[in-house]
Amino acid sequence: MHDIRSIRENPQAFDAGLARRGLAPLSSELLAIDERARALTTEVQSVLAQRNEASKAIGAAKARRDDPTDLMAEVAALKERLPQIEAEQKAVAEELTARLATIPNLPAADVPRGADETGNVEQKRWGTLREFAFAPKEHADMAPALGMDFETGTRLSGARFTFLRGGIARLHRALAQFMLDRHVTQNGYVECNPPVLVGDSAMYGTDKLPKFAEDSFRTTDGRWLIPTSEVSLTASVADRILGDLAEPMRMTAHTLCFRSEAGAAGRDTRGFIRQHQFEKVELVTVCRPEDSDAEHERMTSCAEGILEALALPYRRLLLCTGDMGFGARRTFDLEVWLPGQNAYREISSCSTTGDFQARRMNARYRPAGEKGTRFVHTLNGSGLAVGRTLVAVMENYQQEDGSVAVPEALHPYMGGLTVVEPTK
Repeated sequence: MHDIRSIRENPQAFDAGLARRGLAPLSSELLAIDERARALTTEVQSVLAQRNEASKAIGAAKARRDDPTDLMAEVAALKERLPQIEAEQKAVAEELTARLATIPNLPAADVPRGADETGNVEQKRWGTLREFAFAPKEHADMAPALGMDFETGTRLSGARFTFLRGGIARLHRALAQFMLDRHVTQNGYVECNPPVLVGDSAMYGTDKLPKFAEDSFRTTDGRWLIPTSEVSLTASVADRILGDLAEPMRMTAHTLCFRSEAGAAGRDTRGFIRQHQFEKVELVTVCRPEDSDAEHERMTSCAEGILEALALPYRRLLLCTGDMGFGARRTFDLEVWLPGQNAYREISSCSTTGDFQARRMNARYRPAGEKGTRFVHTLNGSGLAVGRTLVAVMENYQQEDGSVAVPEALHPYMGGLTVVEPTK
């Protein structure tokens, strides 16, 4: 959510930020609504003051035994007028809030300008691409023999659902446990187990509503299935005033996630990359504004550490203004190498939102030695998407006989299993 006071103070900077997003200027429109709202607020205050003065005058007139009829008529007229003005003021204020809620975050100064993914900037590459003695397969072609059953998943639930069995299911579980353990024991995140069903306020506060309602699943009782545990973890500080936040609040969770993929028709229809139901280990940080840029780099490095521990080659991209998410101020994408596709594919996005989400959630902290409060900064990232990591392991560790070697880092989680063999 944008701060209307900041827009009032520097409308040119606001419009310049929108222009970098490829959007038309909006400050004039927003400030016109804001001016109406403030004028109506002033009018409400004026009517209240007039009513109070008239009421006092009635008391004084009665004390003097004067006729208060005219004053009483004035008070009655003011009482009748007040609800009308208050209703109009509320409607205009709600109009402003609703308008602000649909405008994306402004990009940080170091975000490159670009219209789409072609404007992203590669910042680094890590790892050596494996040289195969055979033609590597895409995971979808290996999957059925290894227990990744697309047919049964589709029969049970429809397209973009998968049924895992045997060693491949265990490997999937091992990946999630390994990620979570590493983030807790080495990276300093606090393990959480949040709800996967949330209300409107949690979705709104993390900028998933109102703009992206069609991308999520809603239950018959009005709750939402989380698209990522960013929603639950970040919203846990909604409507709270935290302490000094001398140390950032870092949280991690492994949860089921659900996305309708409403805008993804025809994309990644084969395989396990884009599912309606999937698992992810999420990273969320709540911190002071002055710490958020360093935390963004730290969070991204934590996600990279998982790929490096699994010896999966990857590259880091700084997303351009046209490819960033709605709530992001800056985003780093990690793309893992998939030899079967001969391409790098996204496996993690790590974003800082500044105070964009905090304003929607009313999440604040109280700096040491200060009476007032300030909005926190929030960050979120995938550490990592479990299913996509499984795909990367399958393609990078595939053997000519159709089996998949288990990465050494996962051996303690596999009960002695070092190779996932084809079951058919």
